[in-house]
Amino acid sequence: MNTLLEVSGVTVSFDGFRAINNLSFQIASEELRAVIGPNGAGKTTFMDIVTGKTRPDAGHILWGEKSTSLIGMSEAKIAHAGIGRKFQKPTVFEEQTVQENLMMALRKDRALLAVLFFRPSKDDFARVEELAHQIGLNDALLRVSGELSHGQKQWLEIGMLLAQEPQLLLVDEPAAGMTPAEREKTTAILVEAAKTRAVVVVEHDMEFVRRLECKVTVLHEGSVLAEGSLDHVTKNQDVIDVYLGR
Repeated sequence: MNTLLEVSGVTVSFDGFRAINNLSFQIASEELRAVIGPNGAGKTTFMDIVTGKTRPDAGHILWGEKSTSLIGMSEAKIAHAGIGRKFQKPTVFEEQTVQENLMMALRKDRALLAVLFFRPSKDDFARVEELAHQIGLNDALLRVSGELSHGQKQWLEIGMLLAQEPQLLLVDEPAAGMTPAEREKTTAILVEAAKTRAVVVVEHDMEFVRRLECKVTVLHEGSVLAEGSLDHVTKNQDVIDVYLGR
């Protein structure tokens, strides 16, 4: 396995409460992984430590071929290194079109002058069209983003993250509030994205996790409780006790 991200022995406490407790976790460079667990299991804190929002008290977080330590790096530097995060609530520029949102997200020189004088090239337009196709919004390129459905906004935000060409995409509860058809489309988008990068999906919805057909990591009290296929972990007595038995 070509390891892209390695979290080892990580602990995080808030006011004496251990949100993450000696957590060790690995993800390969082209892998789809689901992270599940009851409320308070440490799923959000896990994403916070990987993206630099929260600094761990102990442990190591190593990234990429050179095993670069992410601890102490700023959120912006970590994002630039190739880690993208999608929060539960979509954040798109509602007044702009789908095309403009994707264009603004392309991985470009972000210096102020470069942004002010940015003129999209033929390649930029082609890339935006390709991204729109990937997220199923090629017919909506000129629509104002505020008019999109909840599901379409989620896809647009995934597209905006993909425009930055991350090596790891962290996605928080992508299926929440979606229609069955939208959930199916979201599954297809994430499965396709994981063919060329690592995608970690934090999700409550077991039915959605089942559709992803990927390895599942179960967190409990800030540690890995079980790992394997969904069928494997849901037969684990510890998992049944802490998660499914509630």
